[in-house]
Amino acid sequence: MEEAAGGDHIAIDVDGLSTELKKMMCSTNLTMSSKCCIFRVPNILSRHNPKAYTPNAFSIGPFHYNKPHLKATQKIKLKYLRGLISRFQSPETMLTQLTKAIVEVQNEARECYAGPIDMSNMDEFIKVLVLDSCFIIELFRKFTWKDLREVDDPIFNMPCILKFLYHDLILLENQIPWFVLKRLYNLTMTTRIEQSTPLSLLAIAFFGHSLYSRSFPSVEALKMFVSEKHESKHILDLLRDSLVLSSHIRKDRYYNFDYSQPMPSATSLKAAGIRFKMGTSESILDIKFRKDEGILEIPPLEIQETTESLFRNLISLEQCLPNCEGIITSYAILLDNLVSSTKDMEILCKNLLLRSMIIADAVGINTEECSCMTISNTLGRLFRSSAQPSY
Repeated sequence: MEEAAGGDHIAIDVDGLSTELKKMMCSTNLTMSSKCCIFRVPNILSRHNPKAYTPNAFSIGPFHYNKPHLKATQKIKLKYLRGLISRFQSPETMLTQLTKAIVEVQNEARECYAGPIDMSNMDEFIKVLVLDSCFIIELFRKFTWKDLREVDDPIFNMPCILKFLYHDLILLENQIPWFVLKRLYNLTMTTRIEQSTPLSLLAIAFFGHSLYSRSFPSVEALKMFVSEKHESKHILDLLRDSLVLSSHIRKDRYYNFDYSQPMPSATSLKAAGIRFKMGTSESILDIKFRKDEGILEIPPLEIQETTESLFRNLISLEQCLPNCEGIITSYAILLDNLVSSTKDMEILCKNLLLRSMIIADAVGINTEECSCMTISNTLGRLFRSSAQPSY
């Protein structure tokens, strides 16, 4: 019995409330699946730049399915699906096989997505997985094997569409489980060269320009990466793996540093006699400090249109995925500590450790000025709002 503010007594059914709470606990799945790897980005991470986490043109998977501004590109995905199955003697039979392959793993695929999915039934979920997976597979194939492209190809004939894809396919909320992609890729192989080319190799080839610090990795280096006994969870996780597994981090472990003791700024390091040198490693993560020589060696980071989105989503993946080592987060924090002023930026630009690949002519200013402005704006937005780990 509770007493209200006016002195009246209000009867509370304690047993009834207890029973309702018990029902809520029984009716709600309170345990996250161990397979869960595709998340909606928490507001605490996305609030500073929501566009970096939102698809511009293509919805991939269930989270952004049926969004009005993304419906126009469904025709492109359907065209790619039709092109894929048309290479088989019986397109209808192949489409049936593709659908059956997804039906067999639908429950496992659903467990990969955290939280509710706005779909009427599992049939809709299966259709999305078939269409989006085949679209991605065909896209990667056409990127590597140009003879597969049709004369009226809607993507490779329109550079702006390709730019949208470089952004949309790296978003944490816009993913398909990797085992689903791999399953359909293996099912649709038609040539010997495809049979000897892993899907991961095609994916890295597609995104390679935005991942590596210098030239594209050698064929031997890529084969070494794909031969690793490690199964990525989805495309974004594959990109993270390619950075981590191609670096020396796993062996040397020198990249784990104490967040409470930040790296001094580039200006402070230079004043202390530290010299900066451009690293030659293919991985941007291979930062080395040669104590005896007083040299900090950093592979160059090229700032492109998708750089901010890529890093934000990689950091979000590390923050959301249980037991995921914050290696990209650590890299972001290190750069954030190094660059705290315009002078710091100039030091790193001068040593070619930061470079902008965005065309300066578009805004009619000096290339060097544009490079520093672009880098400053991008790094400022990214690292000040998302580099700090959340606990």
